[in-house]
Amino acid sequence: MNKKQIIIRREGYMRSSSAGVSRSVRYTECQKNHAASIGGYAVDGCLEFMPGGADGTDEALNCAACSCHRNFHRREVEIDVACDHSYSYS
Repeated sequence: MNKKQIIIRREGYMRSSSAGVSRSVRYTECQKNHAASIGGYAVDGCLEFMPGGADGTDEALNCAACSCHRNFHRREVEIDVACDHSYSYS
């Protein structure tokens, strides 16, 4: 099956936009199940990820509080978008 890319242009119509996007990522409570091997459910109660080392090192991916990898912590992404659109017809 061949895929085609179709580009549709409307003549005489221009849109300009300037958008500013800021993104912040925060890691909150640890969700690692420490009792999974015995069929239970138990978390350690760590409420916020704290890097265990300097940025750019392997230690920075482990939490200083609970020693779990950052992937076990809940990830919250906050995106702020500021947009200014202007339309003109010629």
